[in-house]
Amino acid sequence: MGTLHYGSPSVEFAIDDRTLAHLELVILAKLRRRESLSFAVTDEDTGIRRSVWLSPSSTIRFEYDAPMPEINRLWLQELVDTANSSGGLRIVPEPELPESR
Repeated sequence: MGTLHYGSPSVEFAIDDRTLAHLELVILAKLRRRESLSFAVTDEDTGIRRSVWLSPSSTIRFEYDAPMPEINRLWLQELVDTANSSGGLRIVPEPELPESR
């Protein structure tokens, strides 16, 4: 289980390593372009939804328990699409990669 640390003092979001790796790529790409975005996470156990505003001046840190996983390009694109929408970045289910022949 990884952790996204946001702000100072930080607010922590526990997110599994695979999902966090994909979110990191999307968030850092947006911030590199000096674009701001909202990011929302719903806790599966409690149903509580938390949302934060990420801007290039935000303090953000990604912490992992495992090495960087293989990146699913289809999922990455779906996450980019949500980040570019009016609803902001949110975690969507990972699509299966097509089988190679």
